[in-house]
Amino acid sequence: MDIESLRSFCLSLPGATEAIRWEHHLNFYVGNKMFCISTLDADGRVSFKVPEDQFEEISSRPGMIASPYLARMKWVFVERYDDLGDGEWKSFITDSYRLVREKLPKKVKASLPPF
Repeated sequence: MDIESLRSFCLSLPGATEAIRWEHHLNFYVGNKMFCISTLDADGRVSFKVPEDQFEEISSRPGMIASPYLARMKWVFVERYDDLGDGEWKSFITDSYRLVREKLPKKVKASLPPF
């Protein structure tokens, strides 16, 4: 995985958008809510939301920690793109997208393409 692959995958999810925030972070949104954050450097530090009941297990995996500033909302931080395989990246990002999308107001969800 690299920034372009991550970007392409995130934007392939229905209704996903992107924006650069905080000078050097590429953020991905669904319904104006973040589901993934990545730095723009080559190493690729990435944060995303995980299921609450899996947070402790996932955040203790090698190369992953509780995300600074977002851990209370059950986000994890991956230190490098190489810390996960492509299948794992896609699975984690899809789960994050789904978790965020499920919490959107009904009116916002209704305006999004089907998932």
